[in-house]
Amino acid sequence: MTKLEKLLKERGPIKKIGVLGMGYVGIPAAVLFADAPCFNKVLGFQRDSKSSSYKIDMLNHGESPLKGEEPGLEDLIGKVVKAGKFECTPDFSRISELDAITLAIQTPFANPKDLEPDFSALIEGIRNVGKYLKPAMLVVLESTITPGTTEGMAKQILEEESGLKAGEDFALAHAPERVMVGRLLRNIREHDRIVGGINEASTRRAIELYSPVLTVGKVIPMSATAAEVTKTAENTFRDLQIAAINQLALYCEAMEINVYDVRTGVDSLKGEGITRAILWPGAGVGGHCLTKDTYHLERGVKIGNGQLDYPEGADSIYVLARKVNDFMPLHMYNLTVAALERIGKEIKGSKVAMLGWAFIRDSDDARNTPSEPYRDLCLKAGAIVTVHDPYVLKYPGVEISDDLEKVIRDADAVVVLAGHSAYFNVKADWVKEVTGKASPIIVDGRNVVEPDEFIGKGFVYKGIGRGDKNKHVIV
Repeated sequence: MTKLEKLLKERGPIKKIGVLGMGYVGIPAAVLFADAPCFNKVLGFQRDSKSSSYKIDMLNHGESPLKGEEPGLEDLIGKVVKAGKFECTPDFSRISELDAITLAIQTPFANPKDLEPDFSALIEGIRNVGKYLKPAMLVVLESTITPGTTEGMAKQILEEESGLKAGEDFALAHAPERVMVGRLLRNIREHDRIVGGINEASTRRAIELYSPVLTVGKVIPMSATAAEVTKTAENTFRDLQIAAINQLALYCEAMEINVYDVRTGVDSLKGEGITRAILWPGAGVGGHCLTKDTYHLERGVKIGNGQLDYPEGADSIYVLARKVNDFMPLHMYNLTVAALERIGKEIKGSKVAMLGWAFIRDSDDARNTPSEPYRDLCLKAGAIVTVHDPYVLKYPGVEISDDLEKVIRDADAVVVLAGHSAYFNVKADWVKEVTGKASPIIVDGRNVVEPDEFIGKGFVYKGIGRGDKNKHVIV
């Protein structure tokens, strides 16, 4: 029996857990731990800062600080708070009370070109954990990180701050989150959980932590670095798939055909040995994960010790996919300009009504939203821009309204950038009446409107991948 195994046996089963970072990942994880009968108490750690302190009071009153549709989340928060099993605190010294702590802190890239992530918040979190770390505790990084970080930077900081040795005095693992806004609880319960410890004892302890919250999902154990690569690769692959359908949509526009017809055709080929993971085109990719995880994967290769054998001078297909997806807001702008030209208008001085600021439907998550670069392009060209979103009501430097009629009144162009459910119900007659234009423009980046309905009412229509409609006769 190793030293760590002895220490863990002496400590006994995990009973008290901490979750550092009360966001889209940390909150649902914390309350699911708290709801598990085998755990006694969960502490959610949140800095008492100007921008985030409101979360502490809301959570301790059983309320969710996350907006948008999150089935079951607020009810579960209320349940575990009432039962005395969950508490949010800004007091990091209470880490010393715990058997296990997870870190769910964002890891963005300030500048992807130099492959240098902004780990400042994560490093601060790791240092806080290290200061109060005790023997036989388990530390788990849930944040998406560059492969090699758990066994490298994280291990080093924890050992420096605590004076303890990872893998001997305390357990250390990476168990990446795999959630999507709008289905947080369901994803944690039902998705398989990747768990990678720095040694076998660490992996087993992490499995003990996560198994009680899984319903359908199972634990998949591996090394810490393999777990890091799994997380970055799965998001990189999804980004690649989105780029593939986005590029196909651009091709279909050029060939004056409907990408959705082609998609249906491609997707229809079924059978043994045939896989077609074909996704949907759109106005751009946003969020915290897909916009950066490719760069974590690329950086992992760059800083690793191994030798990469790859076609000389060839671009990474993953980075190229990122460029295609980053191009889509510019393509939306180009469609807007082309639509205005069809009625003899310039973008300068035109009123553009943007529908959707969140990066994903029916959510308030606006991190890295493709709506922002689109708006920037319009403003730079001299357009007058208004923004509607039923969920995102505040965003730095941007005025957003939940009054749809107010936003599209007198607009020359109505541009759909998010696929919120409410936009599927918008009717051509009503939009034409509110805009007051003889030939208003509709640019659809999420395939939410029926083109013929709007074209028949005198609109100028442009849609991503709708080469069959984008040059229609103006009625």
